[in-house]
Amino acid sequence: MSHSYPSHVSIVDVSPRDGLQNESTTVPTEVKQTLINDLIAAGIKKLEATSFVSPKWVPQMGDNSALLDALAPTRQTEVCYSVLVPNMRGFENAIGHRPDEIVIFGSASETFSQKNINCSIDESIERFAPVAAAAKAQGIKVRGVISCTVGCPYEGDIDPSQVAYVTKRLIEIGSEQIGIADTIGVGTPLKVQRALQAALEYADISMLSGHFHDTYGQALSNTLAALQMGVSEFDTSVAGLGGCPYAKGATGNVATEDVVYMLHGMGISTGIDLDKLVVAGERISEFLKRPNGSNVARALINKRQS
Repeated sequence: MSHSYPSHVSIVDVSPRDGLQNESTTVPTEVKQTLINDLIAAGIKKLEATSFVSPKWVPQMGDNSALLDALAPTRQTEVCYSVLVPNMRGFENAIGHRPDEIVIFGSASETFSQKNINCSIDESIERFAPVAAAAKAQGIKVRGVISCTVGCPYEGDIDPSQVAYVTKRLIEIGSEQIGIADTIGVGTPLKVQRALQAALEYADISMLSGHFHDTYGQALSNTLAALQMGVSEFDTSVAGLGGCPYAKGATGNVATEDVVYMLHGMGISTGIDLDKLVVAGERISEFLKRPNGSNVARALINKRQS
């Protein structure tokens, strides 16, 4: 069975934000700065640098301004520095730092939306509408991410029609890119393809990106299923760092190293140097005093040591 896979895939490394946001020990600004610079040195061209949420909710991101100030002198023009903003206040705090892109988020699950951001799906989109408009007025890109597109910790399976609806709403308010996220990692290839298919009612394939968690070990299979449909951008996290603080048991974004290894093995270019990527993941894993969550990184490190 032949598929025409994309010849190039864009990798968005989310480890500085999504990867670190629920670490219990405070990660110093300079460690985050080193991580970001390590990722860029490895060839990452797009990353989630931080988020402008209330430090009361996500204390780990309380140094958002300090981090962007620290990055400013060596900021690379060809790298897209994204920040997540939950509301207008977050946007106003972020704007002075001229992020290249802001990330807004809706959920395909009504219950998750209520538990995560204390409002309905429609209310959340209404809250983001002025943020998206303000960003576009300043020439800043807007990416909308949809959480729980295949499954929810409270509702179980999610109907693809919900994904279509939230896609439509996010595009209406100005999202140029739509991330289809399997927040709790319960998705399997056909479910993921159905969610993507639903989003395609309102979005072009070039607008869609995949964000898969490896909680059940399905992230690479789901990435492959998305590639088969022509998706050419994926959110990943170096060393498999992070999860979702509001989704019980949702460990593990898929490791960037594992996705890059798979893509390179398929002859798909990423512009990323895998060896340098492994160094970036090792450095942050050592700081966090935890095992590296990437199978590929562990294999390459063991091979080097043998």
